[in-house]
Amino acid sequence: MADPSSYRPASGTIPESPGVYRFRDGTGRVIYVGKARNLRNRLNSYFADPVNLHQRTRQMVFTAESVDWISVATEVEALQQEFTEIKQYDPRFNVRYRDDKSYPYLAVTVAEEFPRLQVMRGSKRKGVRYFGPYSHAWAIRETLDLLLRVFPARTCSSGVFKRAGQVGRPCLLGYIDKCSAPCVGSVSAEEHRAIVDGFCDFMGGRTDVMVRRLEREMADASAALEFERAARLRDDVAALRRAMEKQTVVFGDGTDADVVAFADDPLEAAVQVFHVRDGRIRGQRGWVVEKTEELTIGDLVHHFCTQVYGGEQGEADVPRELLVPELPADAEALADWLSDHRGSRVTLRVPQRGDKRALLETVARNATDALARHKLKRAGDLTTRSKALDEIAETLGLQTAPLRIECYDISQIQGTDVVASMVVFEDGLPRKSEYRRFIIRGATDDLSAMSEVLRRRFARYLDARAETGEAGVESAGEPVAPAGPASTGTASTGPASTGPGVADEPRVGTLVDPTTGRPRRFAYPPQLVVVDGGAPQVAAAAQALAELGVDDVALCGLAKRLEEVWLPDDDFPAILPRTSEGLYLLQRVRDEAHRFAITFHRQRRSRRMTESALDRVPGLGEVRRTALLRHFGSLKRLSAASVEEITEVPGVGKRTAEAILAALGDSTEPDEPRT
Repeated sequence: MADPSSYRPASGTIPESPGVYRFRDGTGRVIYVGKARNLRNRLNSYFADPVNLHQRTRQMVFTAESVDWISVATEVEALQQEFTEIKQYDPRFNVRYRDDKSYPYLAVTVAEEFPRLQVMRGSKRKGVRYFGPYSHAWAIRETLDLLLRVFPARTCSSGVFKRAGQVGRPCLLGYIDKCSAPCVGSVSAEEHRAIVDGFCDFMGGRTDVMVRRLEREMADASAALEFERAARLRDDVAALRRAMEKQTVVFGDGTDADVVAFADDPLEAAVQVFHVRDGRIRGQRGWVVEKTEELTIGDLVHHFCTQVYGGEQGEADVPRELLVPELPADAEALADWLSDHRGSRVTLRVPQRGDKRALLETVARNATDALARHKLKRAGDLTTRSKALDEIAETLGLQTAPLRIECYDISQIQGTDVVASMVVFEDGLPRKSEYRRFIIRGATDDLSAMSEVLRRRFARYLDARAETGEAGVESAGEPVAPAGPASTGTASTGPASTGPGVADEPRVGTLVDPTTGRPRRFAYPPQLVVVDGGAPQVAAAAQALAELGVDDVALCGLAKRLEEVWLPDDDFPAILPRTSEGLYLLQRVRDEAHRFAITFHRQRRSRRMTESALDRVPGLGEVRRTALLRHFGSLKRLSAASVEEITEVPGVGKRTAEAILAALGDSTEPDEPRT
């Protein structure tokens, strides 16, 4: 790898104008293309302290061996140039929007003399108008079968069309009136194109106009006593209405928009887009992309727009309105660029309320579900889990793969309601029956809290091992190993077991109580302890384990900002590749510990904030507290009442009333901690 300082350009040689920059490797291949409003500021950020760079960005900077740029007049020109060069070079470090599946489109070959209606997949071609994409090909075929009754356009291949013309006999669709049979001259090219234009108008959103026109023709035919034609037109209207019912109605104002939402983690992002045309959802697409650098949602919106719209897709794919969860920094330039591609004004905005906001939230839920499915697909693969554990063992220098991993996280707000979580992963999968939660008292910061948690957890393990012996209690010649320790003291149990019988499954190596035969609390040791944090958290955890004499458990920390793996006594972190399954597993373990800790913290904080001063009155039970609040309506009114007024409540005497007023007079409302 090259040293970035070896090819860093002098700051004074970089212009301060908008432009596009390109990083190249040793062979001259472009590996990254980016745009900037100020080239000097943007490029200088890449050559700052590498420790502060995103891990993927740092990898790109060290892989490159040169950088060059092009300055342009405006930010819109820079956007256009970036789009062109990404398409041209396909750089490996740029975000790539690759479809997670091939979506079918309803296509019309408008460039042909006799246009054809068909279902198409893959890259788009010139001279073809597309409608969609759709989630399922069968949905398109059902809709097309309904519409062929009204718009009997050609659907056959070129070979079938040519052969029918040679023999002078149409195919079956021509005989059942689902094709106007232009192959045998039943209609002229102009008449057939008029049929196709009507089909395109209907699919393009002019549904109500088409229905009203057919209803007028039906009424005219009925008035002229052409009842057979009127009956056919009636059936055509019914077919159009059924086709319209297959498309979800969203808005009543004929909205033409794409609704885009994202769900991301530090490594990947799931993208979902709903295509709304004429107030109806016409299609849906989705991607899961690798985040090549530290990207905000606005940055993801920028990359989405520049890669999905324009180019081969054509102007028809750019909607009048783009609804996104967050505007990028170059929102105005991006809107101008999209407007150029569409040929008319495109609006880029964040919906704040109403139906559009509700639809954006629906799309966001779809994106969250897509990311969860993507993660579960990776986590559910036995081969992938084995590879992840082997990569972790290699990185940490372990002799065997860590089959049991425990991760710890601390949650607090300025020293209040300090709690900790312990989550357990076995064979790369969460074992929720062994999750634990801790209430920390007396800790001054995250480091002291982490030390206390580890001391409590491993002290119990050492006590259990000392009481029962190193090998545990044997049953039928083999060690008995029930699954999970129960909670004790201030450590409370986590979620329920993952399935029936899991909590009672014997496991080799677990220490067992000799009197009850049940598993000792915290008796099963992990092969790896992971803490949420960097070098300071790892040092605190290592000191706590050393004080207890625990030297057979590996330890590491995962820093959230740059996804670095820190080891005890190492000055520099270990860097796992972004494609590493080991990094993915460590990240999943860390995120699960964080979720478990923050959930418990919020529960305790909510409970504390809802506590009433009445709880501190001796002898005042729940029934009388409820009666007092029902009688006075609020604590404020109760505190303003006299002793005589309080004693009017049944069951409350004079002495109790005086105690109530004393408690309310001494109480003050606590300030709500900021999150």
